[in-house]
Order: sequence, then structure tokens, then C-alpha cells
Amino acid sequence: MREDGKPRCDAFLRKPDAPGRAREPRCPGSSGFHPADVPILCGGRGLNTPSPEPRSRPTTALRLRRWLLRLCILVALGLVATWAWHQPFLATPRAVWSLYRQPPPTSLVVPVQGVRARQIADTFGAQRGASRRHAGVDIFGKRGTPVLSATAGVVASIREGGLGGRQVWILGPAGERHYYAHLQDWRPGLEEGQIVPAGTVLGFVGDSGNAKGTPPHLHYGIYGKDGAYDPLPLLRATR
Repeated sequence: MREDGKPRCDAFLRKPDAPGRAREPRCPGSSGFHPADVPILCGGRGLNTPSPEPRSRPTTALRLRRWLLRLCILVALGLVATWAWHQPFLATPRAVWSLYRQPPPTSLVVPVQGVRARQIADTFGAQRGASRRHAGVDIFGKRGTPVLSATAGVVASIREGGLGGRQVWILGPAGERHYYAHLQDWRPGLEEGQIVPAGTVLGFVGDSGNAKGTPPHLHYGIYGKDGAYDPLPLLRATR
């Protein structure tokens, strides 16, 4: 140690060890310390320790096995998905997918039992108040007459409220929505997500909603990709 308190330069010089005795690493500032001792004391390798061998790249056979394993996993997942898609618990998603792939209908079942298409007045687009037009047709019948689904589809909504009162919405071919309003009641057991063939009873003719006090009738409308359109030509196309 120098007089100014700083370590002497020769404190960091390597000192020979006793003959036949392995030198032990020394801490900085101690007798016999050498800079090569630092990485040894820190758990690393000394200056003279050879570098580890570089890691070899995977062989072609190993890479091939890895790709085959991934392929087997993908095939297994595909088989499980195919199995699940055909199970009963996915019947509704399958039906919805199928409906969206179908073209719009070219004819429809008259949705009030016992009524013929020629008995239905063409009131689509008629003025309703100051700012609203009729977005469907009114089909009159006795109170409680069964209301039928005009097309195959999936029950999208069963609700009560607004102008339509008690109503049912059916998702039909091409993703079009069929609207049945002013019902007296719904058919018992009807549920959202239920798959219905054409002609299935949905409810019964009434006067709920803003039709209260008028002769019982069904308001029936179709909403396509461009909005509501007149369903009467399709009803008259059915023979």
C-alpha cells in the first residue's frame, strides 16, 4: 500500500506459488491476486479456460421428425373439429351456416293457416303516420289462428315490445330475417336457436303492440341485405 492509501501496482502482479502446489484464486488486494482470478471467483471461466464447443445445428432427420410431429397434431385437431361439427350440440351453428349459403327464396308459405295469397292486400309501402311506411303486409285471420313459419330457418328472437308487440324473428335462407308481429301468444315450447322447417307453428294471430283494438292480424315482413322488401310476390308464387 502506498502512502497516499492507494494499492501498489505490484499487488496485482501474479506471484509464483510454491513448487508442486496449485495456486488458489485470490481476492483483489490480497497477496497473490491475479486479474485472471476475477472470472473464476465470479463463477465464470479463467482467461486460459478454453471456450465451450459451439452448439451443433439440428440434423435433417431431427428437423423432419419435428415437422412430422406438428403435422400429426394438426391432423388430430382437424379430426376432432370434424367430429364436433357433426354433433347434436352444434346443430344450430350448422343450420345457420347452411342458411347463409342458400339463395333467397323464390316462393313462401302463407304464414297464417287457412289464408290464401289472393286474400292478402298489397299494403307494402303504404303510409303509416307522418314519417313511417308499412314495411310488410297485414294478413287477417281469426284470433288464435296458428301463425306458420313462411320458410325454413332458425328462431333468432322471441320478444315483446315496441310497435310489433309479441313477435318472432326467424333467420331464413341467405341470412334474411322474417318478422312475425302482433301475435296473441307464442307457441308453447318455442325457443331461440330452435331449427324450424317451413310451416312450423310459431304463435297465434292477435292484436298486440300498436295493433291493439284493430281486427286481429299478422304483420309479416322480410328484411334482406338492402332492408325490407314486399313479401307478397313470393307468397303468391306458391302453388
